[in-house]
Amino acid sequence: MAHQQELGKRGEELACQFLTAAGYKILARNWRYSRAEIDIVAQADGILVIVEVKTRKNTFFGHPESFVDPRKQRLLAEAAAVFAEQTEHPGEIRFDVVSIVYPPNAVPDLVHLRDAFFPGLA
Repeated sequence: MAHQQELGKRGEELACQFLTAAGYKILARNWRYSRAEIDIVAQADGILVIVEVKTRKNTFFGHPESFVDPRKQRLLAEAAAVFAEQTEHPGEIRFDVVSIVYPPNAVPDLVHLRDAFFPGLA
């Protein structure tokens, strides 16, 4: 597995641990629809939470969350709508980003951005 893929998998695992500790129920990981992949599908307080995890070694090219561009947001929204339909989720959908800077041989810095985009989408 390439180094960037390993870093991404470690970031996703860290994000799942963080969300679980915060009371989220993890429903799915790496759920795919068409060209989109949802890193984590979770539920909190009856809300379906679509979580995009971005992990980088440093912020040289910008903070990880800045890489969730409008195209990625549209793909996630399409996939989220299909997931909600397939699971018959009747309620609100929220889009979060977990941004992780994970330097080699150092403690990772995790930031959870709630309602990172598409605020109010239900």
